[in-house]
Amino acid sequence: MKSKFTIVILLLFAIKSTVLAQNINWISFEQLDDSLKVKPKKTFIFFYADWCDYCKKMEQATFKTKEVISAVNSNFYAVKMNAEEKGTILFDGVAYKNTNIGKYRNPKHEIPLLLASRKDLPFSLPATILLDENFKIKKRFFEYLSPKDMLIILKD
Repeated sequence: MKSKFTIVILLLFAIKSTVLAQNINWISFEQLDDSLKVKPKKTFIFFYADWCDYCKKMEQATFKTKEVISAVNSNFYAVKMNAEEKGTILFDGVAYKNTNIGKYRNPKHEIPLLLASRKDLPFSLPATILLDENFKIKKRFFEYLSPKDMLIILKD
């Protein structure tokens, strides 16, 4: 009887581990900095804000789709960052800050402004940035991306 109980517990643990593993492996910019030094790899960056409804929709739909999770986790380092982050982020030996705090209603941090700004267009969210192994920007998207659209851009 005890062995059956042990088997059931082990099975439940295995099922829980599988369910928990079905998420994108998000890392911070600091972790990305360390990871890129050890092993260069393509990078997927998602900038969001707490007030952004389309960002929330991508979190609930796009980033919960098994195929998207698999494609991102298999091929990219994935970074998710609140564009209004207040803290200082050390990346590639440089300290990046949110110098816009107190100046604007929704102050943007330096990192999203550097990577997701567009000439002659205002900064907008959600912003999805794809970089190559050398950390060069390959693609940028400033809109809601459905699971289907996300899979298309991840395959290119």
